[in-house]
Amino acid sequence: MRARAILITLILSLVWAALAQDANIGTWRLNEAKSKLTPGATKNNTVVYEASGDRIKVTIDGIDKNGKPVHNEWTGQFDGKDYPVTGDPTSNARSYTKIDDRTLGFNIKKDGKTTLTGRIVVSADGQFRTVTTVETDAKGKKVSSVLVYGKE
Repeated sequence: MRARAILITLILSLVWAALAQDANIGTWRLNEAKSKLTPGATKNNTVVYEASGDRIKVTIDGIDKNGKPVHNEWTGQFDGKDYPVTGDPTSNARSYTKIDDRTLGFNIKKDGKTTLTGRIVVSADGQFRTVTTVETDAKGKKVSSVLVYGKE
């Protein structure tokens, strides 16, 4: 009887841990056909979210407007505070705010100035994420992108 209780407790703990995991955790690949990219924008082809202690590490790999590979990393919490970005010449800080279990808001900054804002929504089935961004282009015009990613 005691072994059965331990087994049930273990199973319930594993189920709870799986459900408690952040919906963003995992590897996401850009579906360019379903996305609406701003012309000349960097294509973030792969985005990986992983636990790093009590923080989240986000690793982004893609191609810039000149066809050159890009790689940047951010480690922080979804608490709305700025954390440093490494490897991105267009930004040096990023903040994420958890809106609900499937939605994040984010801001990207360069030298303290917000250059891009956005929202990430993970589908109810956890297989897709949609990233909507707004930024100001070189001419001062607001431009937006909608990027759709599939989970690997």
